[in-house]
Amino acid sequence: MEIDGETNEDNSRRIQVRFVTKLKAPYKVPTTAIAIPSDLSRLGLSSIVNKLLQAVDPEWKTEPFDFLIDGELVRMPLEQFLLVKGISAEKILEIEYIRAVAPRKEEEPSPHDDWVSAVDGSSPRFILTGCYDSLGRVWKGAGWCTHILEGHSDAISSVCIINSEGPGGATVATASKDRTLRLWKFDPEDSSDHPARTRAFRILRGHNASVNSVAAKTSGDMVCSGSWDCTINLWQTNDSDTNGDVILIKKRKMKNKAHESQSEGEAVSTLVGHTQCVSCVVWPQHDTIYSASWDHSVRRWDVETGKDLSDIFCGKVLNCIDIGGEGSALIAAGGSDPILRIWDPRKPGTSAPVFQFSSHSSWISACKWHNGSSFHLLSSSYDGKVMLWDLRTAWPLAIMDTHKDKVLCADWWKGDNVVSGGADAQLGISSDISIQ
Repeated sequence: MEIDGETNEDNSRRIQVRFVTKLKAPYKVPTTAIAIPSDLSRLGLSSIVNKLLQAVDPEWKTEPFDFLIDGELVRMPLEQFLLVKGISAEKILEIEYIRAVAPRKEEEPSPHDDWVSAVDGSSPRFILTGCYDSLGRVWKGAGWCTHILEGHSDAISSVCIINSEGPGGATVATASKDRTLRLWKFDPEDSSDHPARTRAFRILRGHNASVNSVAAKTSGDMVCSGSWDCTINLWQTNDSDTNGDVILIKKRKMKNKAHESQSEGEAVSTLVGHTQCVSCVVWPQHDTIYSASWDHSVRRWDVETGKDLSDIFCGKVLNCIDIGGEGSALIAAGGSDPILRIWDPRKPGTSAPVFQFSSHSSWISACKWHNGSSFHLLSSSYDGKVMLWDLRTAWPLAIMDTHKDKVLCADWWKGDNVVSGGADAQLGISSDISIQ
């Protein structure tokens, strides 16, 4: 059987292929071998698969696909790919197809009053944003803000969802240039048309400079923070006054209405070792914190002992870090150049990245692994773009350029959405992204 795709040469050499997939019906095509032009690229291959699907179902609506040969994504003409990889074209070639990883819809942007500096999409119930207007905001979806978190006296630089399913509602943390962190509680199911204004139930003081990043322990009973003062502080989030670290500072009545109590917290411990600004912290495992710094290093900390267990130096100022991938062990980081670097600390000589992605054209502001895939992650940049990556190819799977200025933050939401914020004062939501 012969099928023509989108090719520039009518007399192109043909090769025998068999299309296979792990997708369920209606995405399956017959597995019989067919002859196709050898100079087809991804778009041509996608066209053929769509024709095969339409032959099975005349109502089939065309959609893009990606293709893997021997576990590697095809990002060049087929014949060139086989030549580079040393794969014979004389036998029947098995090509696996998957749904293309790209947003199929861009939601209406959600406006803020200033730069959107931070976003957390780790809860499927809501999105949390931080803004340069000193306010945090809770969003149920595009354009639907349910809560405004007010109390900081300067820009919010980082936000973190501690617990979205707690008995007293959701608990979140914000970090600010005002040198404090604040903890907040609210009911995520509150769906009022007018945002509820919420005060923090605890203020965490102890840093001597702007707080750049906050991350929660997986159990939710602690958070850590990184600051321009070069330190990482650990804080309790529960309501106990263990070690006297919580002090009641305000409880008053106005117009016969009792206002919620507000307390202050002190750091439980401090991790010292960085020599410049700690730009980002993550707390992926119970006893381990990772940090990135302007001193060019990624550090791994033992929470119990406070010791710096390992350092990776990359020669560049670092802005962001995340842990994920295979075995939840790969370290992704970006900073003051356009390169997204990934290290595998399980391998000897870990100072050399195992992957480097260089399609951005300016500083990288955020990187985030997908929770459901060991291959996929995203990055955002001051070049105004969010890019989706797959470790099986050096080229981005998708480039989202809906922001009109620097992109300052990005995250996954609900598994198949990307949320991002930037200097255009917008929260963007790119939806219906298929990750397999």
